[in-house]
Amino acid sequence: MLDIKNLSKTYPNGVAALQGVSLAIPTGLFGLLGPNGAGKSTLMRTIATLQDADTGSIRLGDLDVLADKPAARRVLGYLPQEFGVYPRVTAQAMLEHFAVLKGVIARGERKSLVEALLQKVNLWDVRKRRLGTFSGGMRQRFGIAQALIGNPRLMIVDEPTAGLDPEERNRFLNLLAEVGENVVVILSTHIVEDVTDLCQRMAIISKGRVLLSGQPADAIHALEGRVWQRAVPTAAIEDYRRRFTVLSTRLTGGRSVIHVLADNRPEEGFESVPPDLEDVYFGELRRRAAAAA
Repeated sequence: MLDIKNLSKTYPNGVAALQGVSLAIPTGLFGLLGPNGAGKSTLMRTIATLQDADTGSIRLGDLDVLADKPAARRVLGYLPQEFGVYPRVTAQAMLEHFAVLKGVIARGERKSLVEALLQKVNLWDVRKRRLGTFSGGMRQRFGIAQALIGNPRLMIVDEPTAGLDPEERNRFLNLLAEVGENVVVILSTHIVEDVTDLCQRMAIISKGRVLLSGQPADAIHALEGRVWQRAVPTAAIEDYRRRFTVLSTRLTGGRSVIHVLADNRPEEGFESVPPDLEDVYFGELRRRAAAAA
């Protein structure tokens, strides 16, 4: 269990990136949703001991993450949104280098570990290829392999599927699901489908605050009977935004389809539709914006 309590961080320019964030994150995949600038990356970097918090605590079981950073780093696997590799080095050689850095000194143990990791992330057949020739999905799977060195108790994965094609995305998400069977895995993303497909629990943050946390299915169920859909002319969308709580607009078959949040049918022409996690996500953001207005 990762226990985060009252975590706050304000940068020197005055931006309050985290404001009293508290989350209890069990073993398994935990989705962290939020728009750009919500504070997701600040939270991830703080948990990963790459920057300090102003106030608050983070505990992984009996380990005080902020007080004992060296111990935290020994049980942490981290895959940032952007990570560098040496393009002319092979996947196998690079993993062996990372293993040495993690303290796996014995040659036989290191060889067995690297082989097992390459098999696990389905890169064994390309182990001799230079990393500079890897596709985006292959690079992400390599990133998971290096994050798994040392059998971490906690993994942080930041925006892992951005830019991946559908096949690579599915392969990567299946790998994350397998990893999450025994490890706390935090999946930070703005792609709602990733959380819908994978995560047993989730949180939505915006402007440094937690807006909602819990099980995705419970959050979706809470909107039953309150999401309405209608195809409208594109030119009329702004009028609907002024009159109703518009959750989202989608182009379907060349027509603009809007989702509106309302306790009753907004007007003739709307039909009730089953809510999904995207409706939950945009509903929380709209609620936050209305409260701040």
